[in-house]
Amino acid sequence: MPRPPKCRWVGPIAQGIIFKPRAVPLRDLTVVVMQLDELEALRQAHLEGKTQEEGAEILGISRSTFGRILESAHQKVTSALINHHAIHINGGPIIMEKRQFQCRDCGNTWEEPFGTGRPAQCPTCTSQNFQRADAGPRQRGCCKGGPHPQGRGKGRTIKQEKGQ
Repeated sequence: MPRPPKCRWVGPIAQGIIFKPRAVPLRDLTVVVMQLDELEALRQAHLEGKTQEEGAEILGISRSTFGRILESAHQKVTSALINHHAIHINGGPIIMEKRQFQCRDCGNTWEEPFGTGRPAQCPTCTSQNFQRADAGPRQRGCCKGGPHPQGRGKGRTIKQEKGQ
């Protein structure tokens, strides 16, 4: 029995995004699920130009694990492009870095770590009139509840899970 995956640190990435071929209804497509750590590995390696060692350090995992995650992401993206599948980005064993808040009164922006609850007030003007400033849906912030708490895991497609 393999050990559970280690949580990976990712930046604030919107999850639940679906990319699909144009003019084809989603119900007619096979959907490949890409986990957030795979998207973060692609971002670190290709947009940020990080080496595997640097990317692994940022995600808080070993270099070999980073390489496996990156290879899995490459396979999923390539398969989706060649076979005309949709890509659903969601879930995975992740820990989000920080939540961002912005005060509506003074315009101050500050960060709070996940798991600390909602701040009581703005640290600059003590106003309670503030909101989340980071984009995307709210996320749990940590990978509690098993190896794949938010996603389908293992790169299975929705149709494969339904037995088709």
